[in-house]
Amino acid sequence: MRFAVHTALRGAGFAVDSVGDLPDADVELAVNSYDCAVFDRRLPGGDSLSYVRDRRAAGWAVPVLFLTGLSTVPHLVEGLAYGDDYVTKPFEMAVLEARVRRLCLQVVPGPPPVLRCGDLELDPGRREVRRAGTLLTLTKTQFAVLELLMTKQPEPVSTRVLMEQCWDELEPDPNRVQVLIGQLRRKLHDPPIIETVLRRGYRLIPPRP
Repeated sequence: MRFAVHTALRGAGFAVDSVGDLPDADVELAVNSYDCAVFDRRLPGGDSLSYVRDRRAAGWAVPVLFLTGLSTVPHLVEGLAYGDDYVTKPFEMAVLEARVRRLCLQVVPGPPPVLRCGDLELDPGRREVRRAGTLLTLTKTQFAVLELLMTKQPEPVSTRVLMEQCWDELEPDPNRVQVLIGQLRRKLHDPPIIETVLRRGYRLIPPRP
C-alpha cells in the first residue's frame, strides 16, 4: 500500500517522501516542510491518531489525511477531530490524489529565506545559487543536495539522508552521491566549502578569511 500510494502521488506530480513507521515520520516532519501529511491509522511504532493529536496540541498545522480500514461512524468522527480528511480502504487512487491536492492548496507558504554560508548564497524561491556574487548553474539534484547541506549546516548530512531527500528513485546507488558531491565541489570553485566527515557524511564549512 505504501509503495502504491507513493508511486501514484509522484505520478500525479507531487514531491513525496514515504516512511514505514512513526519514528521515521517524526524525523522527516522535523527536518522538512510539507503541504500535506498522509498517515495510515495503524503504523508500527505507535498510534498515528495520538501522534497527530499531540503534534496539533503543540501547534503543528500541516493538513493531515488519514487512510484506514476502520469505516464506522465513531472512527470517522475520531479521525476528523484531529485530521483534515479521512479515506477508507479500499479506495481509488484518483480519489486520494484529488483529496491530497485539495489539502495542499490550503497551504499558502511565504517566500523561503535565502540560505548563506560564507560567500555562498542559495535562494530557494528563485532557484538560484551564487558564489561571491557569481550566478552558478546547477542541475535539479545538485541544487537539492546543496540546499539540504545549507539547511543542516554546520551538522553533517549522511549519504542515506541525501539519497532519500534528493533523488526521485526509492533506492538510488550510494555511489551517485559521491559523484555528485565531486561535481558540486568543482562548480562551487575554491576555496573548498563542502567537507567530508568520516562515517557521518558531508557538511558545509565557511571558508576561513
